[in-house]
This record gives sequence, structure tokens and C-alpha cells, in this order.
Amino acid sequence: MIRFEGRVALVTGAGRGIGYAYAELLARRGACVVVHDTGADENGTSQDSSVAKAAAERIRAQGGLVCAASGEIDSRDGCRKLVAEAIAAFGRLDILIHNAGWVGYQKIEELTPDFLARMTRVGVNMPLWLAQSAWPAMTAQRYGRILFTTSDRALYPEYAQAGLSAYAAAKMATVGITNVLAYEGATHGIRVNAISPVAKTRMWGVEGEPEELRPDAVAQGAIFLVSEACDASAWVLRASNGQFHALRACEAPGVDYPRDLRAVTADTPEGVASTWDRIAKVEPDTTH
Repeated sequence: MIRFEGRVALVTGAGRGIGYAYAELLARRGACVVVHDTGADENGTSQDSSVAKAAAERIRAQGGLVCAASGEIDSRDGCRKLVAEAIAAFGRLDILIHNAGWVGYQKIEELTPDFLARMTRVGVNMPLWLAQSAWPAMTAQRYGRILFTTSDRALYPEYAQAGLSAYAAAKMATVGITNVLAYEGATHGIRVNAISPVAKTRMWGVEGEPEELRPDAVAQGAIFLVSEACDASAWVLRASNGQFHALRACEAPGVDYPRDLRAVTADTPEGVASTWDRIAKVEPDTTH
């Protein structure tokens, strides 16, 4: 059975929804948990420390070892302070789950520098600064589990939505960050993955407990990825409705990168055009 006694976990965006489901399950499985949430509203503009405190109290009432944190993490210093707070509370840090996020819409003709910079702070800067802050503790103990959050809205063209170009850019950046940190962490016992969860939460405008697509149905996959039982790294776990599918880009067998892609050869634009059906061929899934 997967347990977390002796492990300390920091979960951002853990006051409600999916993040709370992660924190609650970790605590129920024996982890000491730092519940972080700034208490932001749907627009990500307000701050309410009572959100994290209330979540921590609910977990504590179930017998969990937990503390609340609500400081801003949209800067390098803020991320350092949060990680230091977690280590001060429980003496170490083994697990980092960055779940905090924000969804905002601006179509490309409306996109402003301020909007893009804000999305970048949330989706690119935060995971990098949080990981950097946690890295020394994890490398020193030669153990760590880091889980970032991406989105099917970025990964798959069929789920794209108008106005989400900045959001998708940040979520695709998360995949690249995951790949590189998984490589850098391998020799230190640090495993880094990402999750692409779907659940009916506040971001969908859902009030109360949903009847389907529940946050706790995706938490099971997240908690496996941050456990000792998981030695995998550089994967994206799609999680929805109690179902899970792991994916990552994998090079084809026999490729000698970059000289030989074992791919279609063309030496003119017309050659590419005439062979496009072969170049862009998508192999059908025959496993089901």
C-alpha cells in the first residue's frame, strides 16, 4: 500500500478543488502537508488567507498533520519563502505539487503584454522558481517528487479554445520544464512529472460537489506520481473521471538525431507537398 509517513508535501492551490483533493489524500496516506492557497478569486486578483486555513482545518479534523500558507508566489522571493516555510514547519520537503493556476481568455488580436506577462508568471515562472527553491533540500536528501500541471487545452488541437493562446503557451512550457528537470534530477533521486487533470471545479463555474468529473477521481494518479512507488519521470499523466493515460514524446526507433530522422525524404517544397500525406501520417490506435 502506498503510504507517506515521514514525508512532507507542499501543494499549491490546495484550498479548494483539485489541489485540496491532492492535499487531503496525501494527509490521509500519512504525509505532513503544507496547504498553500492565496485565496484568489476566479480572476486571480484577490487574496484571502482564510481559504488555506479553512482547508487545513478540514484536513486536521480528519487527523491529518497539516499547516496552512497563503503568501504570494508570483516572484522568486515568494517561492523561496514558501519553501522555507514548509521546511521550517516539518523539517524537510519531499514532495512539491504545483497545482495553483489561472485561466484567462484574450483572443490573439486582443492579447496585451500585461495579460501575457501575468499568465507567464503563473504558468512558467512559478514552477521554475518553486522547483529551484525545493531543489537544494531534495538533492541533499537524494530524494524528491515534483508534479506540475499542464492542460489538454494545450496538448491537443481538438481541445483548443479561442482566447487561450497565452494559457496554452504556459501549459506547453510546463511540459518542456518537466522534461528538463526530470533529466537534471535523475542522478539526485528526484522524479519530475506533469499531470493534465480534468474535473468540475470553480474554474468551470461549478458550485458544490459535482456528480461526475470529481477532483478526487484525478487525485489518485497524482498521489501515485509523487510516491516512492513511482520511479517514472518526464511523463504527462492525463487524468479524468477516474481514468488515466500517460504520454510523452518518444523518438522513433533507429533515429540518429539530427542527421537521420528515419523519415520521408524531400529536397524541394513541392517534394514536401507531394509526400505530405506520408509526412503527417497519424498511426491509428489498434490497442482497443
